[in-house]
Amino acid sequence: MDEYNRFVDWDKMDVTVQSQDAKELTCTEFQELKQLARQGYWAKNHSLRAKVYHKLISSIPCRTVTPDANVYRDIVVKIVGKRNSSCLPLPEFVDNSLVPTYCLNAEGIGAVRKIILCIANQFPDISFCPALPSVIALLLHYSKDEAECFEQVCRILACNDPSKRLIDQTFLAFESSCMTFGDLVNKYCQAAHKLMVAVSEDVLEVYSDWQRWLFGELPMVYIARVFDVFLVEGYKVLYRVALALLKFFHKVRAGQPMESDSIQQDVRAFVRDIAKSVSPERLLEKAFAIRLFSRKEIQLLQMANEKALQQKGITVKQKRQNVHLAVHAENFKSEIVSVKEMRDIWSWIPERFALCQPLLLFTTLEHGCSLSRFYSHSEGHEPTLLLIKTTAKEVCGAYLSTDWSERRRGGNKLSFFGTGECFVFRLQPEVERYEWVIIKHPELATTGSEPENHALLASSTLSSDSVPSDPSDRLSPFLSARHFNLPSKTASMFMAGSSECIIIGGGDGQALYLDADLNHGRTSHCNTFNNQPLCSESFQISVLEVWGFRD
Repeated sequence: MDEYNRFVDWDKMDVTVQSQDAKELTCTEFQELKQLARQGYWAKNHSLRAKVYHKLISSIPCRTVTPDANVYRDIVVKIVGKRNSSCLPLPEFVDNSLVPTYCLNAEGIGAVRKIILCIANQFPDISFCPALPSVIALLLHYSKDEAECFEQVCRILACNDPSKRLIDQTFLAFESSCMTFGDLVNKYCQAAHKLMVAVSEDVLEVYSDWQRWLFGELPMVYIARVFDVFLVEGYKVLYRVALALLKFFHKVRAGQPMESDSIQQDVRAFVRDIAKSVSPERLLEKAFAIRLFSRKEIQLLQMANEKALQQKGITVKQKRQNVHLAVHAENFKSEIVSVKEMRDIWSWIPERFALCQPLLLFTTLEHGCSLSRFYSHSEGHEPTLLLIKTTAKEVCGAYLSTDWSERRRGGNKLSFFGTGECFVFRLQPEVERYEWVIIKHPELATTGSEPENHALLASSTLSSDSVPSDPSDRLSPFLSARHFNLPSKTASMFMAGSSECIIIGGGDGQALYLDADLNHGRTSHCNTFNNQPLCSESFQISVLEVWGFRD
């Protein structure tokens, strides 16, 4: 253990890592490594963890010219000189991030800044990397000297395997990851998301902290366990753990008053003090119990978010779009929902569209109850938001991801289309957002059939029934096929439209059916999860509105 203790303050370190017998790691198979990492096989032996980190990082495919330990020895004196390392200014790309000390001694704390400056010298293309100080500080615990730590970090930064994403190095990548995390929270942590919306003026700002929770606030023993798995499985692990942190925060703090004036500060404090309520093993257990989408599907969502940011010119750091700014009180007028209710809906939609403002496209009060006029005003807009108020004062609606013009592919027949980002919701009498499901057996849903035939629905979970078996044909449930030139035949179907009716497959067994005159509607509810129905089984429409998204 002596060769890896140069930068460690053992008075701060978990004592169990000093007493465990040395072990060896001989396996090379991914699945076995994955299991061992998750089980914490090398977590209880400092020297073994150091050797495993070196082995895993050495296997990362890198650019041909990647700075190594010798480069560090050549440049460190020239860059740092005789300045006190603890006072060295950090480059802008770390964005005033926390520089965690973890269990480092004084020499280790100073070494973090020296290594950051040398990396800035060797990687001029890095423009935004707030996780870097934490990664360096962590790896210093398991390095023989500064040069070895520098080389390991460089290999992580220089990874050139397109399928192996590791650390965000630009603001575009970082911001899109925050948006992707927000999308995942919206799907997998709905109770926590509801709390965030209720107590935060800018929920997006809260979610932009997700990497800071991991690389800054988490105590040493926790982030080390996360990093064990991260080096084996990659970036997706970070999303898992951040989602688990949010779930535990909601479980522990739900119903309690806020400890500060900011939910953002409360979450940070909870993560810092997580040892009071959750063990590292329990945190990872919760993280891996989440049935997260595949790497391919998350990558597609990340690409879509990056594209949305690029289209709006958001590629360098600036203030995030506030949800309250997206729905301007003075410019918004609806006969169905209030500004507050529209902001609640805005918190549910995909992050890349939350950057936009609502634009009224169609209302039965002005355009009449004509399905053809509904189509003519809605076509050319993607996505759209459908709002319905019934004569019984029930309010429900749907977020529709795909342009209604797609219905024409089926000619005069009822044509099914859409993506897994579609969802239905209820605002009155109670607020409820229903997860998406796939409409199955579209051949049964003819225009003359009973609504029961239109509502054959599948569970919203990603099971073998909801995606094609051939991995090469799998499509993200979030995104349209044409966005990525993927085979359209594999696209899931959530919307349907013809000249005689509209059908929207909602969530948890909910389906919405509207007649051609837009005066009458029906719902179907399978009681799969015992949820309350979207609205009355049969209802009269008082007002119907369609909203688009304006840049």
